[in-house]
Amino acid sequence: MLLVFGLTAVFRTVGEGTFHCPQCGGDRAFRRRAGRRWFSMFFVPLVPLWRLGQAVECRTCRGRFPVSALRTPTAEQMAEALAAGMRAAAALVLRAGDPADPAARARAIDTVAGYGEPGFDGTAVNADLALRRTFLEQEIIRAGAHLAVEAKEWFLAQAVRIGLADGPLGDGERQELHGIADLLGMSRAYALGVIVTTEGASR
Repeated sequence: MLLVFGLTAVFRTVGEGTFHCPQCGGDRAFRRRAGRRWFSMFFVPLVPLWRLGQAVECRTCRGRFPVSALRTPTAEQMAEALAAGMRAAAALVLRAGDPADPAARARAIDTVAGYGEPGFDGTAVNADLALRRTFLEQEIIRAGAHLAVEAKEWFLAQAVRIGLADGPLGDGERQELHGIADLLGMSRAYALGVIVTTEGASR
């Protein structure tokens, strides 16, 4: 009787979700697969041997990638981070000026809505104003991690316009804007240029 035996790799799905596929170049569904080598006889796995690790498999292109591919944010996650970051920046700028000023609040609401939160309103502004500074700063840092240099400039300029809505920038607002720029990873000189340029354009 002929015995056919050997080693077989068996993979099973241990998780599913959506990720940014490096090969497709967009958001795709994925399966997280864990592999194990088995001793097999007649091509039937019989004895489990060593583990082969895990990989992420794109359900569209069937490409397999290391688990580290899941660290790249999806488009949806990036949009959420940018909206949350702008909410945080708006709250800090409003705090540094007059949080009750109707023009500043209206500008903050319009700006955050433009970053993907159309339902943002005065109640949400009040809720954000009550949040801890450390939380707001972390939201800005998270947003800045997804922004290119030009996008950081635009982000800061939008925050400046919120500060300008109730009149010229005060010392507290100016200091807060430099703090936001620092959280975004911008140099002080670069931030100063953006602030001054935005002020000039508003006159």
